[in-house]
Amino acid sequence: MREASAAAGGIFHWRLSLLRLVLWTQPRSKTEASMNTEISSLKKILLAEDDPRDVELTLAALKEHNLANQVAVVHDGAEALDYLYCRDKFKTRANGHPVLVLLDLKLPKVSGLEVLKIIKADEQLKIIPVVVLSSSRETPDVVECYRHGVNAYVVKPVDFAEFMKAVKLLGIFWAAINEPPPIALKNETLPGK
Repeated sequence: MREASAAAGGIFHWRLSLLRLVLWTQPRSKTEASMNTEISSLKKILLAEDDPRDVELTLAALKEHNLANQVAVVHDGAEALDYLYCRDKFKTRANGHPVLVLLDLKLPKVSGLEVLKIIKADEQLKIIPVVVLSSSRETPDVVECYRHGVNAYVVKPVDFAEFMKAVKLLGIFWAAINEPPPIALKNETLPGK
């Protein structure tokens, strides 16, 4: 009898905790609900990554927290710049800056470091947060990225679960918690370069 009541009490506490979680995550007003919808629909992330496996893992980790529906994927540094400047195949994309650039350091055509330098030297783009995701732990790589204004440098974990966790945390912080510069949310036309 005591075991049955303990089990029922455990279920009750679990359901109460679940109810608190649901109530806590619900918008408190219609204004808050529409604001949350508006903000989540405007946020875009640019992922510049040439390894298809890392792209797949990154998108899966972001999708787990509903951050993947606004991710543009490019596979080299030249494409990343074309995306940011609305050039070539991206000239018809929706205007506006991404709220975050996830940048692999070792990209073909134009290196991630060169892309970073161009972004941070451009008055229109330099306010966009850039996070380097690299397999390199080399001190010169890390120092050079920070010297050129990277907002964060994350070494890609080799372990699958650790990689997923690292990307989830990055996505949650930069796309959901961090307040992006207002210009990143505006639909502005960038001049072509």
